[in-house]
Amino acid sequence: MTILVDVLLGAAGMILSLGLLLFALVSWRENEKLAFRRALTVAILLSIPFLLLILWDTPSGTVLSSILLAGLVLLGLWYLLPHRATVESYTGMKGRIDERDTMFCRKRLNPGDGRYESYYQLHPENQAIDDEIRKYPGLLDEGASLFESGSFAATEATFSAVEALQGLVDAGSTDAPAQRLDPESLAQFIQNWALHLGAHSCGFTDVRDYHLYSHVGRGPDYGQAVDLDHSHAVALSVEMDRNMMASAPYGPTVMESARQYLRSGMIAVQIAAFLRNQGYQARAHIDANYRVVCPLVARDAGLGEIGRMGLLMTPRLGPRVRLAVVTTDAALPPTGSSTSPAVIDFCERCKKCADACPAKAISFDHRTGINGVKRWQINQEDCYSYWCQTGTDCGRCVVVCPYSHPDNAAHNLVRWGIERSTRFAGLALKLDNFFYGRKPAPKMPPGWIDLPGRH
Repeated sequence: MTILVDVLLGAAGMILSLGLLLFALVSWRENEKLAFRRALTVAILLSIPFLLLILWDTPSGTVLSSILLAGLVLLGLWYLLPHRATVESYTGMKGRIDERDTMFCRKRLNPGDGRYESYYQLHPENQAIDDEIRKYPGLLDEGASLFESGSFAATEATFSAVEALQGLVDAGSTDAPAQRLDPESLAQFIQNWALHLGAHSCGFTDVRDYHLYSHVGRGPDYGQAVDLDHSHAVALSVEMDRNMMASAPYGPTVMESARQYLRSGMIAVQIAAFLRNQGYQARAHIDANYRVVCPLVARDAGLGEIGRMGLLMTPRLGPRVRLAVVTTDAALPPTGSSTSPAVIDFCERCKKCADACPAKAISFDHRTGINGVKRWQINQEDCYSYWCQTGTDCGRCVVVCPYSHPDNAAHNLVRWGIERSTRFAGLALKLDNFFYGRKPAPKMPPGWIDLPGRH
């Protein structure tokens, strides 16, 4: 019996220590120095009591070894046996969002022009705060507190390429060819092609009324009612590089954000053109030229769930993605909603994004009823005000989210446990806080980036 207990205890200790050592190695490769140091320290310290108990070859030692072994088994069962979350998932909204009410659009209004006057006649409650925000320098402005000439100029260059795509969102042929693919084959081709072009995920959904903005908020069609006669949608996500995002809220973050707006836009305009070449109507919805609310479409296409920060939480990358959508009259079979209560449950517990938000724009409260659904809503005025002061789109909430860790075996094992058990989710959050810190500091950007002009 003593030998069996020693063997089992030694095996358990070895598994735990080796697991921590492997995690330390992963953390080193991810440039997570705090996690590396703590994982290595815990691995060494944890091996000591296991070794001492195995060497303590007395009846008392056997009793203590048996108690420790039994405790480990019970803890493993407690955390790993299925215990799934039962919270209500995000469901369909009532009504549409007016794009003109978003801060991206309100900031563009200039005192004295017709759009300014007409908007604030409808929404006088927004005028004072918006006029205050207009006093700040603004995104990518030289007067911003985090101005960096290199990264800001690079971002402007990328956004100019995004702007060049605007004329391609619905341009091209819609003449019906002699033959068309059946819907299943068409959907499979689009999904495979999107992934080949660089998308991280791709899915399909029926277009629902709440997917559409009520009115256009940007561009020459400002103020026009959105009337989109498309029945189906393709939603896609692209990954934002974690090393670039880790320096949030500094310049490399907005560089990466712009790069992925461009990449998602390039994929979307190609898919839309392909569908039109097949004889279908199709429109791409890309940065600054939306007619749909991309996170809602992506959520219903099964790409993720809407989390505390109001962004799409994807299963493997969390909110560390950018989105684009293509709407069409092609009858693409829906891939189905993700409806993951585990994500909502984790966001209820976590609140790490709210703690880390420099603008204090993310709520610590439970979800509330908004437009017919229970969800969180950030204070967009406070968030955008911070953007306009720093000159970047921040991204601090994105990078501290535990779901945003790299898509690899170590972190995916944790994601699997979170999906399986609410008890494991609570443990995972505590461990994330321990290894990475509750409010981790911004990291240095990749070495290839020269940041001239930081002040």
